[in-house]
Amino acid sequence: MKKIIPYKSSNEALTALDNGGRFYNIFTKAGDGVITQAEIGKVGGLFNNKQGAVLFLELAMSQLDENAKHSLLSKMETTMQTSYKKYKPQKLLASQVKTEGVLASGAIVTGIPKLVDSKTEMTTFIMMPITTGNITTFTMIPIYEQYDVYELRDEVSSETVVIAHNKSNTKLPEDKIRVAGIIKELKKEQSKNAETKLFLEVLYHADTM
Repeated sequence: MKKIIPYKSSNEALTALDNGGRFYNIFTKAGDGVITQAEIGKVGGLFNNKQGAVLFLELAMSQLDENAKHSLLSKMETTMQTSYKKYKPQKLLASQVKTEGVLASGAIVTGIPKLVDSKTEMTTFIMMPITTGNITTFTMIPIYEQYDVYELRDEVSSETVVIAHNKSNTKLPEDKIRVAGIIKELKKEQSKNAETKLFLEVLYHADTM
């Protein structure tokens, strides 16, 4: 999970994003006026992940006005513009995820996180893919084995949503923040027929304005 500091202007954003990508992106040049997925990946830290690139981009542009956003998006390569339209995330309060969240879609959710003790989450599970050769199967593991787990609430409701990110020494602050990630399923028991609810796998976070 990476903390994002949103761009203050379209010029700042263009300078950061039109960066030429990594050394092996030989068809991408810095300062050519065209922003590619490879260049966004260099800043966002995710490569070959279109949905992740769009999440980073949307959170990084969150403080720009609509004209500045439009100007920046117009400089995206055609495939990136298509990806942006396809993966543009929902913007929700924590209390809205349960009723308005769309499974497998991106979301930027605002709320106050509280770290959950692993013992509390002992009976909640996630599906993890296991690939052997060309065969992929799924197994259920307790969510805390893979993630740091939080409950995120907002100031409008007492409703909370579970958010999680890969285990890290850096913990989220218990302050109002925005988190960007993918909405996934959480199961209450280790069974395919168990009751499910939604949680957010967090890729990025940012302070609120």
